[in-house]
Formats: sequence, structure tokens, C-alpha cells
Amino acid sequence: MTSSACADSRCRPSSMLRAELVKWLGLGLLWALSVRAAPEAECEVCKEFLHRFYQSILEGNIDFTPATIERELINTCRDATGKENRLCYYLGATNDAATKILSEVTRPMSAHVPAQKICDKLRKIDLQICELKYDKIIDLNSVDLAKLKVADLKKILDRWGEACIACIEKTDYVLLIKELIPKYAVKSQKADL
Repeated sequence: MTSSACADSRCRPSSMLRAELVKWLGLGLLWALSVRAAPEAECEVCKEFLHRFYQSILEGNIDFTPATIERELINTCRDATGKENRLCYYLGATNDAATKILSEVTRPMSAHVPAQKICDKLRKIDLQICELKYDKIIDLNSVDLAKLKVADLKKILDRWGEACIACIEKTDYVLLIKELIPKYAVKSQKADL
């Protein structure tokens, strides 16, 4: 068939079909790449928390049995706050937890399975576990507080255990944080040392 033969209407549907096929293959490739890249960014709270927990067990020379690991995990979760406390809730390591899937953590950990693999398995059981993300840490020395959102200002106060009851406008939050920075900046510097 020559190129002049394809100029009629009989060849047009196959060329449209080919273009449609290329479009769908391209979309499929983009989807596959996005799905492949997503798990690395997910489960950050789970991976970090379980990795630190595993390291603490190694350093403490604790017996690697599922029962011992479960007991230590429950003790560790008592002191957890924020997103890590929420993770403990999802795992069933808190008193108020509705479900208990601790064995999905303790059994693999007793066999020295890496935290990433444990979290990947937990993702299949409960998607909420991998949706947890740490709040971004704001460097108060370099940031312009007036440019932050009110929600971020409230998070700063909440992290300090403070509340602004009489704050009506954003400037009220900014002024309170500026007043409290010397008190909490000194504490955070001592904690870093």
C-alpha cells in the first residue's frame, strides 16, 4: 500500500486507532511510574518508628520473642505522642485501640524483618497506617512568622503545649509565638545537645 492509498477514508480508522493506542500506552506508563515511586514516600511514620523501636530492642539486649517484643512495643507506645501515638492506635498498642494487629509487627520483628517490609505488609491490612506523615518542622530562627498560615502557627503553639485563647487575628498568634520563642528555643537547643 502506498502513501497515496492511505489518503482515502478506509485508512483513517486504523491511524486513529494507532494514535489512541499510543495515548493509552503513554498513560499506562505514567501510571506505572507513579505507582512505583509512591511507596518510597509513604509509610514514613511507620518506617521511622518501627526502625527506632527495633534499634532500641537491639541496644537493650532484649529477647527477640514475639511476646517480649509486644510487651516492649506497648511500653514504647505509652510514651508516644502525635503521629506515632496514632500509629500505635492503629496497631492496637494503646488502651483505647479498637483493633489489635500487634502480631503483624511482633512476629516478623522477632525474625529480624526490616521495618520497611513490616510496614509494606501493614499497608495491605490497614491503609491508614501508611497515610500518616510527620508534621513539617519549622525553623523559627529563619522563618517569617507573618507569612505562615494560622494553622501552622497553631501547630507551633500546640507542639509547645501552649494555647492562645484570646487570639482573634493572625497577628495575635504571631505576637504570642514571638513572646514564647525565648522560652522554648532554649529548651529545643538543649534537647539537640
